[in-house]
Amino acid sequence: MHSLLVVAALFVAQTPPPKATPDDARAFVKKLDGDLRKLYVRQSQAEWIKSTYITDDTEQNAAAMNEDLMAYLNQANKAALRFKGLKLDPDTERMLYLLRISSALPAPSDAAKRTELANTAAKLEGLYGKGKSCKAGKPGKDGKHVPSGAEGPTTECRDLQQLSDVLGKIADKKKPASYDQLLEAWTAWHDTSKEMRPLYERLVTLSNEGAKEFGSGDLGELWRSAYDMSPAEFEKETDRLWTQVKPLYDDLHCYVRARLSKKYGADKVSATGGIPAHLLGNMWAQEWANVYPLVEPYQGQASLDVTKKLVDQKYDPQKLVKLGESFFTSMGLDPLPPSFWSRSQFIKPRDRDVVCHASAWDVTYSNDLRIKMCIKVDEEDLITVHHELGHNYYFQNYYTKPVLFQQGANDGFHEAIGDALTLSITPEYLKSLKLLDTLPKDEKGLINFQLKDALEKIAFLPFGRMIDQWRWDVFTGKTKPAEYNKHWWELRLKYQGVVPPAGARTEEFFDPGAKYHIPANVPYMRYFLARILQFQFHRAMCQAAGHTGPLHTCSVYGNKAAGAKLKAMLAMGSSKPWPDALETLTGQRQMDATAILDYFAPLQAWLKEQNKGQQCGW
Repeated sequence: MHSLLVVAALFVAQTPPPKATPDDARAFVKKLDGDLRKLYVRQSQAEWIKSTYITDDTEQNAAAMNEDLMAYLNQANKAALRFKGLKLDPDTERMLYLLRISSALPAPSDAAKRTELANTAAKLEGLYGKGKSCKAGKPGKDGKHVPSGAEGPTTECRDLQQLSDVLGKIADKKKPASYDQLLEAWTAWHDTSKEMRPLYERLVTLSNEGAKEFGSGDLGELWRSAYDMSPAEFEKETDRLWTQVKPLYDDLHCYVRARLSKKYGADKVSATGGIPAHLLGNMWAQEWANVYPLVEPYQGQASLDVTKKLVDQKYDPQKLVKLGESFFTSMGLDPLPPSFWSRSQFIKPRDRDVVCHASAWDVTYSNDLRIKMCIKVDEEDLITVHHELGHNYYFQNYYTKPVLFQQGANDGFHEAIGDALTLSITPEYLKSLKLLDTLPKDEKGLINFQLKDALEKIAFLPFGRMIDQWRWDVFTGKTKPAEYNKHWWELRLKYQGVVPPAGARTEEFFDPGAKYHIPANVPYMRYFLARILQFQFHRAMCQAAGHTGPLHTCSVYGNKAAGAKLKAMLAMGSSKPWPDALETLTGQRQMDATAILDYFAPLQAWLKEQNKGQQCGW
């Protein structure tokens, strides 16, 4: 047994003292910090290698490191129970709370089940990263085809990026993808996740068992405990925030559906029902920016084609990242360390499988900052780069704290930082970079710009809300394995007004597994909260910068006062409850979606006019 695990076992093996003291608790968390730091670093290094070089060996190595961490957290959580009810200093109390909620995948104490859980998690993420849709090609020398789905010299295989590129061409000016091509690409990717279903079912069973040992009823309840309020209160909070923004989403959905129905015909896009998932320009219909040319309000306005300008100016992936860094440094934050540029993965290697899903890392919890992406030089990845660097700058500002404090005030905060700065990527800012030729000069230009923005930011909100609702229902047992796909599409219709292409998807499929965060077991509510918080952060930074006028006209690029406010919040990490961190930047102690409505007020008024006479909803 690893030496750290021996220490962990001793936490429980020894007879707990009859009366634990606050001094005992302080000594416990000090020891905990040192042990966890070592385990976190080993796990992070193994995960980095696995994600950037997918093989059976790297998957097994990562699984072993995860298993060690799972075992330690299980034992440490049990040992921490003896401090329950003690009056402790705030830092010690906070660390014990963060310990309890620290694992998104809690393992049972049974060693065999723990090993099985670690291996299952590694296999699921590996299946996603290696996922390809293959078709048999020309016959080989023996006249036989290689079976479809098996790679070989006579097969044609496409990965997620290639299939997503097809969906992204829904409105391509030169050669748009046809309805049938869109349907085929969507189906091809979603069919790759079929074999995940039994593995995912087992992951649910084992992680629920671990969550119960951590003191929660199931894994979803443990996740909802991570927000400085009760699980029930948190669920009510997400409902409250969704209720604030739903009217704006409904207006957007109604407008887009009418335009798509006109293009494809009411037989393919119902004028009153859900929108088929393959017709929104994104593999998961979570962001709709690629359909903008099909729904553009006013043609002939200033071009908003930032991608063309990036290509014309010969941006490469590293130059795109440099552009993102320059936004943060303009506000007074430090440059990224030199190691960032030598250790990050910016492009997809040609010689191996990697996880292309964008992510940010501090691999050794000591300012060892990196991003992992397969960057495309386009507007979407310009935004994604800013988002990932937001994580890196959070890491950079709290890495000197105890390791349990090295995280966002809540996980929504971490996702919101970079996105808040993207709201300052205004037409004026883009024109200063020569990524736009002219500025929108009137209301028509403004509506075009805001609609394009809303197709990314507002379209995402219900998707962000429903992913974890599906998992919460799965974890509680409300949704049985025999109804995984059925419930998935019920929630997508309820929240998004989106339906599967070409009719129902049966339980033969496991469509949730086609979205990375399901097989990778990454909680998703953080992304919904981030879309709320980014506007709240933006409004606060604009106020700090002394901005007057409509919120959508504000850019904090180059403003040191806004940067100082942001930096003060980043430096807190998770050392205080999130309302304290929120108050540091915004002066508010409650998450608030009204900043979204402020920002998109011109667009919402316009959408309501356009939708008159339409039967909105589904």
